[in-house]
Amino acid sequence: MNSRIARLPLDWSSRWFQALRTMFGAKSTAEFDALPVRVHGTEFTRTTASPVHVKGFDQPLVWVTFGLLMIGLVMVYSASIALPDNPRTGGNYSSSYFLIRHTVSLMVAFVAAVIAFQIPLNTWERIGPWVFVVSIALLIVVLIPYVGKTINGARRWISLGFMNFQPSELAKWGVLLYAANYMVRKMEIKEQFFAAVLPMAAAVAIVGSLLLAEPDMGAFMVIAVIAMGILFLGGVNARMFLLMAFLLAGVFVLIIATSEWRRERIFAYLDPWSATNAIGKGYQLTHSLIAIGRGEIFGVGLGGSVEKLHWLPEAHTDFLLAVIGEEFGFVGVVLIIGLFMWLTRRIMYIGRQAIAMDRVFAGLVAQGVGIWVGFQSFINIGVNLGALPTKGLTLPLMSYGGSHLLTEYTALGIVMSMRKRARPTLQARDQTELIGAI
Repeated sequence: MNSRIARLPLDWSSRWFQALRTMFGAKSTAEFDALPVRVHGTEFTRTTASPVHVKGFDQPLVWVTFGLLMIGLVMVYSASIALPDNPRTGGNYSSSYFLIRHTVSLMVAFVAAVIAFQIPLNTWERIGPWVFVVSIALLIVVLIPYVGKTINGARRWISLGFMNFQPSELAKWGVLLYAANYMVRKMEIKEQFFAAVLPMAAAVAIVGSLLLAEPDMGAFMVIAVIAMGILFLGGVNARMFLLMAFLLAGVFVLIIATSEWRRERIFAYLDPWSATNAIGKGYQLTHSLIAIGRGEIFGVGLGGSVEKLHWLPEAHTDFLLAVIGEEFGFVGVVLIIGLFMWLTRRIMYIGRQAIAMDRVFAGLVAQGVGIWVGFQSFINIGVNLGALPTKGLTLPLMSYGGSHLLTEYTALGIVMSMRKRARPTLQARDQTELIGAI
């Protein structure tokens, strides 16, 4: 009887409940809705079932993301308000120049996230390889003289007039989609090292070689970790994964050993306070540490930072956390770390939920986004605190910059769409199980 009921379509559930209500003589809907609940393992009682409210999005995830957005908006303004007086800028900016541009970037990113939220996951799975191909094409275009824009010796941007677009940010998203799509297609050969890993390794090597030509080793590290993480979560043999990790670490060591300015940056990290490094490669690190040291426990107050007054370069981008540490102290830094830890954990949880419902591509994409946000925030925070060498990576969702905000908020929009589509599935599954139990 129960097995036959369990197979009834959900469309018949209301009619079936009405028949049961008549059969047992229930006088009201509330009386029938009292469901049997096991108490102390053996006895049964009845309790009134509360109505199910299905939200269209993950509210905690939205609020934490919004909190990071607003903190970033305020701190970008605080960190950039003195830039018009900087001799390097020549007084070409107003005090609200970076605030306005950052606000516009956030608005564009929000629109992109809303659009991404509406696109089905099977569409992203279908176009994932093409996003990867477009990102490679843009990485090639940015290296063309007079096309790619050079800032501080690095050619990483393409000028679009109203903003500078950084193809390496699209490459992170392209590699993530391609890796998730690849693992779904190659699931049956994941135990075969060369068949499963070699094509993905070749794709990462192509992207990495283009990024190193810019140069942008920080983005290469993030992309490599995203690809490795998705391969591991997709089920690649653990011994293969460890072998790849050691090989990748060896590649990074070789890159550093063969580059004089990268070696100097490592030496500056090891001894930033020496007379040579303090005014050279270790200049940003020393002033970041001074800023955080001045903040002590509760900070000097919003707007009270001294280091942002032309002492700490890139205070509104790579070293935004140092200004937060100076103005809000240890408490402010711990708050930001806690928010990013919670955000990463929540995204990974959504990915595990999707995989549990056999939506492997969606799950791998969500977990890839979690790795992306978690690892990049870890690197940026580590650099600001002097725990890691300077890498030139922004603080996700917070630092000034249009390209990284656009891709990061788009990625979060897709993660939220997974949660939206998971709720009706979970509700339908629960209803089917309930009918079968009765």
